[in-house]
Parts: sequence; structure tokens; C-alpha cells
Amino acid sequence: MKVGILGGGQLGQMLANAARDLSIETLVLDPKPDAVAAQITRHLIADWEDPAALDELAGCDVITYEFENVPVATVERLSEDVPVHPSPDALAFSGDRIIEKNLFRELGIDTATFAAVDSRADLDHAVREIGLPAILKTRRFGYDGKGQAVLRSASDLDAAWERLGEHALILEGFVPFDREVSVLAARGRDGEMRCWPATENVHVDGILHISRAPAPEVSAELLASAVAGLEAVMARLDYVGVLVVEFFQLGERLVANEMACRVHNSGHWTIEGAEASQFENHMRAVTGMPLESTGVEGFAAMVNLVGEIPSLSPLEGEAGVHLHVYGKSSAPGRKLGHVTVLADSREALEERLQRVLDVVGDRASDAS
Repeated sequence: MKVGILGGGQLGQMLANAARDLSIETLVLDPKPDAVAAQITRHLIADWEDPAALDELAGCDVITYEFENVPVATVERLSEDVPVHPSPDALAFSGDRIIEKNLFRELGIDTATFAAVDSRADLDHAVREIGLPAILKTRRFGYDGKGQAVLRSASDLDAAWERLGEHALILEGFVPFDREVSVLAARGRDGEMRCWPATENVHVDGILHISRAPAPEVSAELLASAVAGLEAVMARLDYVGVLVVEFFQLGERLVANEMACRVHNSGHWTIEGAEASQFENHMRAVTGMPLESTGVEGFAAMVNLVGEIPSLSPLEGEAGVHLHVYGKSSAPGRKLGHVTVLADSREALEERLQRVLDVVGDRASDAS
């Protein structure tokens, strides 16, 4: 079995790692010569729409992708010759925030109020309808806080429009959430679905800082409502692979923020913290293999290493601490690695997590 992966970043790297453990061959297409997945697998350095590269990739048994910014036309072209999972439809729905939110609404999943913004007049009208504060976002390509502007008063509109107005936009009403939780699930070709525990996420400057799993104080009813939402999306899209939906939690209410039709940063803890990681079950799903258990024992947390890698030598060999360095060059805002922390109790987890933060730096404290 050979799987082609569109995208060679750290997610592609970890997918290729999981595939190797399953005796699955992989081939990555990424235009960047320094794509880190090349450390693990063969790398085609070519544009997303390069005919010769796509022809070679089409020789794989199945195609998947590691991020949403792959051109839909590329995925559609490949799907004419080889199965692609998740499907081109899933990529199209997740790649446009208006289409995505309309899908959520169609399926009865709660969202923030929103409106499409295609002109400066549209922005004024949307603000009148939705009110302030609100968030203006690009409909496509925004991630890790990019392509967004928070509008707190009418005086913010001109600067936000000047920065983002060349793009198709969406205005979203501000959600006064208690916290963000993400729910990840895998769905096989046969429709079997496995779900990991809900994960609590803390962001700094729009970039994920810490994830904790299982998320504390998530009721069975709340988790069931989230899982039902994922089941509805997966059934609607005839989905195969890992899907994550990020939710805002307001008490016992969940409001869907966005979905990712791929493996996700908030699920990295599953590599050591779950019986089967998101990467293993994604590879199992797209190749038609049976899914493995997503069960967990104990508690897990993950800390992203962003911008630069600090000295990790104080953590080497420490019980319950697992270091992952991707091999990327340092740059502001770039995810360069992560640290996973495991423990038998939540109290012990927080103690170990604080030890890690003392070594690598706590971006949340720095931001405050």
C-alpha cells in the first residue's frame, strides 16, 4: 500500500511516521525544498498543479492531505485517477468559512452570527446587523490568527478594511466563551467512527499554546452533543479520515468555531497519550484498515514550541515527558516542535506541565 500526501510540513512528517509503523509506503508533494516530511519519506518538490508531479502522485493507492490550503482543483484532478480521502468536497467545505458555517447551520450545529463581506458597504451593513465587538476574517487561508482583525468600535473598521479588504471576507459576531475545546474523530471507509476525548485548548496570539486531555469538567451530555455534530458532518460528507471541530464552550453550550479536515495540532498528545494516535487512525482510515481504539489511560498535555527551540536538555529522560522537534528553521510564529506530558492524575499532570513550562517558557505568561 502506498499513500500520497499533499503537504510536507510537520503533519505530513508525523503521518509518514505513522505510516511507516504500519508498513505503508508514502510519497509527499510539497513545493518547499525544505519540507520536513522529507526527513521521513520521499519528497516531490513541485508546484501543487505540476502535471508531471501529479501524474507520479496518482500512481499511489490513495491520496490524503495535511492542510486545507491545497488547491481544490489539484485534489479534484487526482480524484479522477485515485481515491482521495478526505474527499474534494470535504476540502471545499472546510476551506471557506462561509460554506463551512452554512454546513454547520444546515446540520443544526450552533455557530456565531456571521455575514459575508465582499465590499466596504457590506462591512458597514454587517456591523449594523451583527454589532460590535466582532471579528473580520478572510474566508480562505487564514490560520494561527492570520487573516483576522478584531473590531471593537467603529473606529477599527477602516484599518481592518485596508488590511483585509482585497480578500473575500466574513464578519463573525464575538462569542464570549469560557474556553475552547476541540473534538477529534476518525471515520473509516466502512463508516466506523472512533472519537478521542475532548481537548481543552489555550491560545496565545492566535497560536495554540497548551492542550489538555481529557478536557476537565466536560459533562457526558456536552461531549455527546459535540460527537453528534461530528457524526452529522462526517455522514453529510461521506467522510474518511480524521476530522476535528473546534468549539467555543459557554457553560453547557457549544458553539462551533471551525473544522479541519485533517489531523490537527490539538491532537498531537494522542501520539503517546492514546492507544492509537490521530496519525495512525488517519492512515488506517484512508487505506481501509480497521480503526484502533482511541482509549486513554491517565491525563495528557501538549505544549507547542513556537518561534525558536529552547534548550531541552533539562527535560531529556524525564518521566512522562516526550520531546518532538520537527527540524524546521526558526522564525517568529512558526511551530517548531512540541512537548507531550503524561501523568496518572490531573494534579500530577499540572506539576509536570509546570516543570516543562519553566524550561521552555510560558507564552501565556509572556503575553500577559
